[in-house]
Amino acid sequence: MEPQDVGRGIHERPFDDLIAEAARFHGHVCPGTVLGVRMTLAGLREVGVCAPRAAGKSLVVIVEIDRCATDAIEALTGASLGKRTLKHADFGKTAATFVNVTSGVSTRVAARDSARALARQRVPAVMDPRQAQMVAYRDMPEGDLLTLERVVVDAAWLTRRRVRVPCAACGEHVNYEREVQVGGRTLCRGCAGERYYRRYEPRHIAPAEVRAS
Repeated sequence: MEPQDVGRGIHERPFDDLIAEAARFHGHVCPGTVLGVRMTLAGLREVGVCAPRAAGKSLVVIVEIDRCATDAIEALTGASLGKRTLKHADFGKTAATFVNVTSGVSTRVAARDSARALARQRVPAVMDPRQAQMVAYRDMPEGDLLTLERVVVDAAWLTRRRVRVPCAACGEHVNYEREVQVGGRTLCRGCAGERYYRRYEPRHIAPAEVRAS
């Protein structure tokens, strides 16, 4: 199904429609999906974006966790890694900063840790904790669910020169100023020690081990 908010204010759409769109993208409805929808509505309102898919690159979202809420945010805003309008700051927090590039207004939206316990109090008849969160997060007062803070985002997160330089160690090219300088050499982050993988080295099986098996 095509996104429905092109040229239409997202805040005018029924909440259930937003949940359904986020769930189609994520694969199912969960507490994080509902939370992500609420975060999106709050963030877009605060930065003055009504139709996020029509905003194009004038809307940037920086997410701080790779969980369910992030999928909901991506589904409803249209921000994406490929368009460089979705950024991942791997801080492990259920939070996202919405940036209106045109106006320069940025707002960080974070989930309150206390919301989980409060959800059980709001719907005591729902015994399953996750189900209680899904029900409560829909209409919990925004101040009980989220914190909103006006922020100024480091320009490096929003604009990078379109340059491409080779790593002096491995020879692979690095884009958008992600290279680092170490001892006077231009290196990719992997060769500088930030590697998230290691080379595969097949284990040599000695003849004695083969006979023993």
